Amino acid sequence: MTVEKQLAVAPAPSRPGRMAKALGRLPLGRYSGLLLCVAFVVFFSIRLPDTFPTMATVTSIAGDQSVTMVLALGTLVTLAVGQFDLSAAQNLGTSAMVCSALMVNHQLSPLLAVVLTLLLALGIGLANATFVAVIGIDSLVATLGMSSALLAIAELVSNFQFVGPVPAGFQQIANHEVLGFPVIAFYAVLLGIVLWYVLEHTPLGRRAFAVGANAEAARLAGVRTKRYIVGSFVVTSLLAAVGGILVAAKIGNVAPTLGPAYLLPGFAACFLGTTQVKPGRFNVWGMVIALLLLAIGVKGLQLMGNQLWVTDLFNGVALLAAVSAAVLSTKWIPRRRASPDWSGALPDK
Repeated sequence: MTVEKQLAVAPAPSRPGRMAKALGRLPLGRYSGLLLCVAFVVFFSIRLPDTFPTMATVTSIAGDQSVTMVLALGTLVTLAVGQFDLSAAQNLGTSAMVCSALMVNHQLSPLLAVVLTLLLALGIGLANATFVAVIGIDSLVATLGMSSALLAIAELVSNFQFVGPVPAGFQQIANHEVLGFPVIAFYAVLLGIVLWYVLEHTPLGRRAFAVGANAEAARLAGVRTKRYIVGSFVVTSLLAAVGGILVAAKIGNVAPTLGPAYLLPGFAACFLGTTQVKPGRFNVWGMVIALLLLAIGVKGLQLMGNQLWVTDLFNGVALLAAVSAAVLSTKWIPRRRASPDWSGALPDK
């Protein structure tokens, strides 16, 4: 059969309809989270005109989510290299407990307590990295076991009791305001900017993403994959400890069960963030948009008088929705494929 006859019987390439073209022009992909944030703000402002659209709500969200953002930044680092650190949230809780106990029970200076807490976190990160990169245990299993061990340490240090209050001077590092906002929010934003620059604008970040995309291919290309995996666990652990130190200063009295409450929001923000800014890829600003979206939704529902369990429900549903949307989008969104160019294949006449 000649090429001309093949062209005659071949079905015409499908073209997107008007609806598909209209949807394609809308920013429903990379920045849909911002649109949802605006929609949430409008909705809750109408429903709660006296309590939601206030400066108090803004500062409350900024202060409450800063620690979660610091933890999510650390979690994002291990996710970028294709690993999971389920111990990060409990690491945060244990660091908060150890830092508080060193000041309250052992009368150490805040500076020395912070340094010792960071050294403990360094050891935890190296231990996780050893289990995963050296011994070869799956990161989910290794860090889940580490999380249980860290919970035991927090319970041992606290004797199942609240520890506090921490010194007033130490509390000031997280509780004073700058330009009307809690200073702890500026810490989180600064860490976000640093991590964004490293991941997106340095060879270190590009190699980290290469390891996460295909560790074997990255190794064959000359990337020392084990070093990047080790480094990711260390960075995650240190950022979790920073979050623990900040939350200890913020609340003053630390409970031994503080950590697990941060696990779901941190992972939900990271995975929901893969649908924003750079779809399909863990990225800092996508995570920030996702965290803001979750924070606005939770705060609005709480102000409407919902029970405290609505926070876990909202975060869980958001995580499931984000992962489901990422999976289903590959099936539902039509892929633009260039129609074959037969002109070069036609015989000259």
